[in-house]
Amino acid sequence: MGSRLLKSLAIGVSAAAMTLVAYSAAEADYLPVQNLTFSTYSGANPKDYFSTVNPSGWYRGTPGVNGDLVFIDAPGTATTTGGGPNSYAVYGPFADPPPGGNFVQADGNPDYFSTFNQDITGLVIGQVYTLSFWQAAGQQVGFTGDTTEQWRVFFGSNSATNFLSNAEYDSPIMSTPSQGVSAWNLVTLEITAQATSGTLTFLAWGDGGSTVNLPPTVFLAGVNTPTGAPEPATLSLLGAGLAGIAMRRRAKRKASA
Repeated sequence: MGSRLLKSLAIGVSAAAMTLVAYSAAEADYLPVQNLTFSTYSGANPKDYFSTVNPSGWYRGTPGVNGDLVFIDAPGTATTTGGGPNSYAVYGPFADPPPGGNFVQADGNPDYFSTFNQDITGLVIGQVYTLSFWQAAGQQVGFTGDTTEQWRVFFGSNSATNFLSNAEYDSPIMSTPSQGVSAWNLVTLEITAQATSGTLTFLAWGDGGSTVNLPPTVFLAGVNTPTGAPEPATLSLLGAGLAGIAMRRRAKRKASA
């Protein structure tokens, strides 16, 4: 093997190693949320009330004045009713979330909302963490009127019962037409740790907090923390580079034969 080939191969390996290091470093910056696809639970099968399904690692907040309408949906159930007398369907067609797994369906009317929370530990004070999730929106069957929806996200050292005192990071507002849907879109938030642990809180928020019962329905689906492996595109580029080196080596052999 010639010196040029060795040099090219070394450069390719070094680039791959740098990619792995960079990817692993990015992974370490993700907020370590568990069970963000709500696929692990100890209660009833979804579709059903959030606390009846009881997804692992999560717990509920205080219900609104008229109770709460927050559910865990299984794939394909957003447009159907399920467990619980107040479970409701939204207009379709409504696609399942891109990351797969179960997802949250929540009424954004303050009279019916409730938070869901997870306690996060093992953080570095001052570190900026990334939190990514998918959001979508719809309207309950039988209702009309344009609506807006978003997730109000809180994180801090105050407990879930005092979440409004924590730092707030809101998702972009979705505008949903009457009897329509807002398609799934990926949200990425940057959260700064003020302590080594904190409470993560999600609150569905519709129509700017209006209590008019249209109702605005907000959906949330999770994404998993990166695995630390290079992305397929990176592997393809590396493979193409190594293949090119091999072709040059074969061509050189033929020329000298």
